[in-house]
Amino acid sequence: MTTSETTEASVLVEAVTGLRDAVESSVLPLSTPGQAHGITVRRELIQQLDDYVLPRLRSIDAPLLAVVGGSTGAGKSTLVNSIVGAPVSRSGVLRPTTTSPVLVHHPEDRKWFSDQRILPSLARVTGGPGEESAPGTVRLVASATLPSGMALLDAPDIDSVVAANRELAGQLLSAADLWLFVTTAARYADAVPWDLLRTAAERGTAVAIVLDRIAPDAVDEIRPHLAGMLREQGLPTAPIFTVPESTLTKEGFLPAESMGRLKAWLDALAGDARARSVVVSQTLKGAMGSLDGRTSSLADASDEQANAADALTAAADSNYEHATDGVKDGMTDGTLLRGEVLARWQEFVGTGEFFRQIESTLSRWRDKVTAALKGQPAPSEDLGEALQSGVANLLVAHASAASADTAREWRRLPGGDALLAGHPQLAKPSADFNPRVEAMVRQWQGEVFDIVRSEGGNRRTNARIAAYGVNGIGLFLMLVSFAATGGLTGAEVGIAGGTSVLAQRVLEAIFGDQAVREMAAKARASLLTHVTELYDTERERYAAVVASVGDTAEQSAALHAAAKRVREVSA
Repeated sequence: MTTSETTEASVLVEAVTGLRDAVESSVLPLSTPGQAHGITVRRELIQQLDDYVLPRLRSIDAPLLAVVGGSTGAGKSTLVNSIVGAPVSRSGVLRPTTTSPVLVHHPEDRKWFSDQRILPSLARVTGGPGEESAPGTVRLVASATLPSGMALLDAPDIDSVVAANRELAGQLLSAADLWLFVTTAARYADAVPWDLLRTAAERGTAVAIVLDRIAPDAVDEIRPHLAGMLREQGLPTAPIFTVPESTLTKEGFLPAESMGRLKAWLDALAGDARARSVVVSQTLKGAMGSLDGRTSSLADASDEQANAADALTAAADSNYEHATDGVKDGMTDGTLLRGEVLARWQEFVGTGEFFRQIESTLSRWRDKVTAALKGQPAPSEDLGEALQSGVANLLVAHASAASADTAREWRRLPGGDALLAGHPQLAKPSADFNPRVEAMVRQWQGEVFDIVRSEGGNRRTNARIAAYGVNGIGLFLMLVSFAATGGLTGAEVGIAGGTSVLAQRVLEAIFGDQAVREMAAKARASLLTHVTELYDTERERYAAVVASVGDTAEQSAALHAAAKRVREVSA
């Protein structure tokens, strides 16, 4: 290569390596409709980039690798043994016979295959065909009868009953410069081989067909039919070699005359550097050309993942936003002024007397409330506890509904059911949620008392506050805060049987109408701030679980950018 060509090759390798890194970095963790296909595309891309494209770009002059693949019982191992003239690959009637691949090469070419240049995921082993090879290995066999410049790789059956063998066969075919597809008169139209042949056509892989074990009188009928099928599937130039049914030699090989044309073609290919270069160029160009579409397919699956993750997160966000709105409504629609709070309030002011005097003068109400405060401290404490309990119950109820609703939506959304199965605690509030709610409500009550203190700006106001006590005024303010947005006016009808009317008028007498409205607004705003923070913490549990499976938001753009870079430098 010239210096310019070397530089161009280096830039191309760098770009393809970048694409490979982007593909490997992509994750498809959510069980979306396109997940399985995306995972397959990702795996096949990484395998072909590692097993073929990158090694071939780095070593354009390396020997041509012909992978011998085909259906169960097609006679692949016998064919390889016959080509080499030695029992290098185990053959027989038991299936599967080839469980791990056998790579046969000329001794001079050993350096090209003994390291991890190609098929880096497979460990190298040696030994005879009778020895069992461990899974995840490729057995190297040196043979001087095979011409230098070409290696043969006997692959497992593409339709093996063993799933791992089928997957490995597909991986090896993607690593081939030339796919030598072996079939029989009985199996040449099977669906599985043609799925792979279509893939080979789409990726531009060089293919040669060996029609094995065919009766001589059937050649003229089957061969044209097979040629027509190849044309229909985009492989019109694939050569077809027929190997007639014949008796094996005593060594277990095919007779030389039955495979003479195939052997001559392989020898000529191995001995002609230019012919090998044409085959390599065709397959490499096809593989490179297929990267863009396959990467786009992976990016589509990635987009689907990102959309699914967004939908899961949005479901939690929406339900907790709805919970916050529910608390806000509960604070102003009188909900908190009923039940236990109403009972404690009536104890606090003296039920019958209060309602009989609701239109009396402020001084008489104040005297009544003051007497209640001084003579009956227990009802004041009970009212505070009832308010605290009421607020806490409101928050817990809406949080429980939000978690249950989110879990129900997640079970319907792509990827959500599996996440819930792994994190069942998401179906309900956090284990420490109730204690946190109680602590937050106590903190808020303290803040309401601080609002009362801060509004005591002169002696007269302070004296009035002292008459009721800061806590008592604070309880009044809480009641008013829960009455209606903006507070009630003296002329308005009280909420829940008039619960807040007295509190409203006492506060107005002490602070004035405008100040009461502002104080109530501050109290509500303070509570809502705490509620938002509390619910945000709960909501973040769902976002954290979604994020824990991997960030899919940016990987689609990274894939497209890497593919674009490859297009630009290979143009």
